[in-house]
Amino acid sequence: MTPDLDALAQQIISAADGASRYLVALAGPPGAGKSYRSAQLCDAINQRLPGQAGLVPMDGYHFDNAVLGEQQVPLKGAPHTFDVEGLRCDLERIRQAIHPVAVPVFDRLLDLARAGGRLITLEQRIVIVEGNYLLLDRSPWRDLRPLFDWTLFIDVDDDVLVERLINRWLEMGQDRAGALERTHHKDMLNAELVKRCCLPPDQRWR
Repeated sequence: MTPDLDALAQQIISAADGASRYLVALAGPPGAGKSYRSAQLCDAINQRLPGQAGLVPMDGYHFDNAVLGEQQVPLKGAPHTFDVEGLRCDLERIRQAIHPVAVPVFDRLLDLARAGGRLITLEQRIVIVEGNYLLLDRSPWRDLRPLFDWTLFIDVDDDVLVERLINRWLEMGQDRAGALERTHHKDMLNAELVKRCCLPPDQRWR
């Protein structure tokens, strides 16, 4: 894993020194391990600065199935199926560091977002935001870039992504045919877009 987790945590802590709020974007394709690594990074920072790091998952901004409608639900997870404006507004509020900010959290098993599922407190000066499209060089996603103080992109080979994504679908109850269909004709199409149309990150993480 490059850079080393502990070194990266210390790097962010040093960069955030003196800031009332410091936002870090952790982007990457589906199956890259963003949720896992962002949680690890948040924990590593909190071990050094207890209670000063928080985590905002982009997945909480999925449009609900009722909003997407029957034709768009199969495409859920594509860039246009997220409330980017809602995410931008919440990130701006977080940057202001005036009040605590409640953010939604996505429940993958229930396939819906829970409003107010997590609270970003004023004590959490360092906020890690993780998601597929945080560095996507397409409107309106590119408008998020100025809100981040530091950006990371997780690099993972496609064969590893495919294996992880198939296993994820199997664990969610899909049969193998369904897992293969969703991986190759949904997730990997989004992964290709993320890799091809990514704004240059400040750092890459393997």
